[in-house]
Amino acid sequence: MSDKKCWRLLTLNCHEAWVHQLGYLDARVDIIDGLPNRYTPSWDTHVRPVPANARLISLEAAHAPGNRYDCVIAHNMTDLMDVKLVAAARIIVFHATLEGRLAVDAAADEPQRISGIIRRYLTLTGGIGVAVSSMKGRSWGFPDDVVPNGVDCDAYLPWSGEVAAGVRVANQIQQKRRILAWDFHERAFADLPVTIVGHNPEMPGVAPSESWDDLKGLLRRHRFFIHTAHPDLEDGYNMASLEAMAAGLPILGNRHPTSPVVHGVSGFLAETPDELNGLAKRLIDDRELAAHMGEEARRQVRKEFDISLFSRRFHRAIDKAVRQYRRLGKGGGGGRR
Repeated sequence: MSDKKCWRLLTLNCHEAWVHQLGYLDARVDIIDGLPNRYTPSWDTHVRPVPANARLISLEAAHAPGNRYDCVIAHNMTDLMDVKLVAAARIIVFHATLEGRLAVDAAADEPQRISGIIRRYLTLTGGIGVAVSSMKGRSWGFPDDVVPNGVDCDAYLPWSGEVAAGVRVANQIQQKRRILAWDFHERAFADLPVTIVGHNPEMPGVAPSESWDDLKGLLRRHRFFIHTAHPDLEDGYNMASLEAMAAGLPILGNRHPTSPVVHGVSGFLAETPDELNGLAKRLIDDRELAAHMGEEARRQVRKEFDISLFSRRFHRAIDKAVRQYRRLGKGGGGGRR
């Protein structure tokens, strides 16, 4: 930003790992908590602590006369409707591809209709769409404003890798089997030790981490991280795989056009499950190779996905949204202090 004032931002409790990144902005953030029909009704401390510059509030408090905001950050159309009476600029963040959403929700409308509704709403309100990757931006028809996720490498513990096993972080796996290329995963690691972390109540022995610190410890101890994804439905990386790279783990997965992994340098990518199985066994047997590749992964993610890059890019996105909102004569922006 061009001055030292802080944005006043309003967002909703969803995608805690993503929202936690707002803690690195020059901003004060209110997070609406306790909404019904959510993956979790309240902020999930298993995933992240509440950012230091944020507080949890109710939907009613967000509409209180004393609360004025510069920008609302929504994660779906339901969010936009929940805060439709809040006078502020608007950003909707696309965390998944439209095709991936339709793969999970068979009752969803046609892709063109969904994208069209969002575009018309944003045009009327002066809002913008921001995607977490180029693939997701193209999927929704909003290719111009892309702000990739960021990681703070200094927040992670030095890698040790004493657990000769893979680790994967994923929620709702059974509902997302196609998106996660889970058949590929199962065939590749059928005879290998793998720790799965996440909310998957239908999978015995699988549970979320107890906290972000607990997750950091799990990453530190494991030999490599796994990310597989259907190339038409999901990116070749996600927030969890970027975290793993920051923690010094090599990444294993299927070949994917958007994967940041440099094959043979920061991880291994394979065309077939059998090929990936053999590469995983190399890392299980060779801790030093895993350590070397993990250090390359850490260097790569610091260069390409550092949290400072996210901060600068998202500040620009807020600037753009606020300018568009003001051009529509919607007001002077409410909350800068």
